[in-house]
Amino acid sequence: MPFSALGLSPKLSAAAHAAGFVGTTPVQRAAIGAVLDGQDVLAIAPTGSGKTAAYLLPLLDRLAAGDAIAARRRVVRALVLVPTRELVVQVARLAQAWANPLDLRVRALFGGVSVNPQMLALRGGADLVVATPGRLLDLLERHALSIDAVQTLVLDEADRMLDAGFAAEWARIALQLPPRRQNLFFSATFAPGVQALADSMLHQPLRIRVEAPASIPAAISHSAIAVDPDMRTRLLRHLVAQYAWDRVLVFVATKFAAEIVADKLRKGGVAAEPLHGQLSQGKRSQVLADFQAGRIAVLVATDLAARGIDIAQMPVVVHYDLPRSVDDYTHRSGRTGRAGNEGLALSFVCADTQPHWELICKRQGLDPVLEVVAGFEPVQSAVPRAFDPQCIGGIKGKRPSKKDKLRAAAAVMAAPEQAP
Repeated sequence: MPFSALGLSPKLSAAAHAAGFVGTTPVQRAAIGAVLDGQDVLAIAPTGSGKTAAYLLPLLDRLAAGDAIAARRRVVRALVLVPTRELVVQVARLAQAWANPLDLRVRALFGGVSVNPQMLALRGGADLVVATPGRLLDLLERHALSIDAVQTLVLDEADRMLDAGFAAEWARIALQLPPRRQNLFFSATFAPGVQALADSMLHQPLRIRVEAPASIPAAISHSAIAVDPDMRTRLLRHLVAQYAWDRVLVFVATKFAAEIVADKLRKGGVAAEPLHGQLSQGKRSQVLADFQAGRIAVLVATDLAARGIDIAQMPVVVHYDLPRSVDDYTHRSGRTGRAGNEGLALSFVCADTQPHWELICKRQGLDPVLEVVAGFEPVQSAVPRAFDPQCIGGIKGKRPSKKDKLRAAAAVMAAPEQAP
């Protein structure tokens, strides 16, 4: 079905076609009409399913046909919030290309660069602002813009925007938004707690859930390798060489781990760079450009930093550290297998993370064999988590309860003393 059949203006339909959007995806067919009608939308659809176009095209159409006085004053009438700088750039670039024929101004606001050019750009006004929460708050405090006339709010990667990591920033932004507005929440996943918060903010929303058709084989294959923690970097280097992977996205748990793993790979002769939130915007942009161009073979990234990376030819994603939640596993793995290409999501499973890996498999409906690579056989063995007295932090979704800890303590007390 073409975009013109969904009620979009001829100018936007032509602009979408010129950008390579020939046909429509399920989430676009479900959402565009509702957005044009001013309805709230809660859309859950897989990564790479066309969610950005599903909200941007009808949103721009509404802006072009909206309040002429507000348009002349360049009052901010639409706000798109996203979690990362890279996603701001990606969404704003697409929005501006489609907004140009409609004489609409789009402004991208993100941190890691000087605030002055963004303040100067806002002096000419903006119809649509795409921003990260931190930089938006910075500019609001400087009185560089106002969002009290926003008619439509979009949360892209809405699960991230509403979770604990952005809770304080979101609360401050919400106070400056008008209470009556259209809300569009788009995400690949929604945890139950975040879902409840989203429900409280929406007014009779259209709920959209798009699943991959069961008849189509999954573009992403999943595999796992058992390995001891201190052997993971050597194993990764071995696999890159063995399979001649020219582009690998590796996920780690912390910024420190990203630096350490990338450094060890470089010392082993692998072109690798870290990507995390403490890098300057210039450095992040350079790293991503080098990765896209093939000058870097391995990108070692944290979860949040990797949001917004959209590279079609991404053959392999490696979960060097398993994600804390099953939803994060979905987001990470969705970086591969895009645009119809096949992809591999490979997980390194250590003895202490095996129970969590089993939980991920259960909730994702996966059944991969836990493989062992010759020369990297693990020597550590898994300990049942319910009876591990040292397990006090736990893993999201499988933390020991108070009763579990009491049972573990009782088991330790009841155990016979070992002979010296």
